Amino acid sequence: MTAKKTQSEAKTNPDLVVIKKDLPVLIPKKKDGKFGYVNQNGKFIIQPEYHIAVFFYEDCNLLNSPNEKVRKFGTKNYATVEKDMISYRVDKSGKRVYQFKEEDLGKCKFEEYKQQLYQAYVLNGFYGIIEKATFENPMDYRQFQIYPQYQYLFIMEGDDVSNPMIVASHNDRFGVIDVHNKIIIPFEYSNIKRNFSWKLGKMFEVTKDGTNYYYIDADNKTY
Repeated sequence: MTAKKTQSEAKTNPDLVVIKKDLPVLIPKKKDGKFGYVNQNGKFIIQPEYHIAVFFYEDCNLLNSPNEKVRKFGTKNYATVEKDMISYRVDKSGKRVYQFKEEDLGKCKFEEYKQQLYQAYVLNGFYGIIEKATFENPMDYRQFQIYPQYQYLFIMEGDDVSNPMIVASHNDRFGVIDVHNKIIIPFEYSNIKRNFSWKLGKMFEVTKDGTNYYYIDADNKTY
């Protein structure tokens, strides 16, 4: 979504505040066991009543639906939620605009996969990062992008393969680093989910107690 469009939405609906233009205007949040959506100020705009709530993002099955009338609900102006085993698309006011039907789902046309430049490499039980195209000799420490020193590393899916976010574990705590071994998110979490939250929302889904997960941005701000 372009910043221009996001700002025009905010003018239409003053609750859709834009503090950080890289972030979604609505962010899934769990309260009392149910999901809703908060704005960038942390205010609930869509009340928590759902078992599942994901980021506002394209649904390729609806975008390619044989039913032309429902294709618009596959755009990133809508989000998928689930309540009582029924899935819906909701708009940014929280209105349920579409209930999923099996016969409406088309086949996804997959984008060309972006090949990762970097990958995790294990040496003597520790994880590091190598650049796949140039790495040859594990005995030469200079060939490592990050020399193996972590308990665990996972490269998050994202749009910028030259500067991916990397979930890392050190001293039994999780944080996030970049390919230059700079700490993006401090090592203070018991877990960080390895999912599509960075690709879809430029956010990380984290927990400190192993049970209650919530979203943070790249500045470690909680939502």
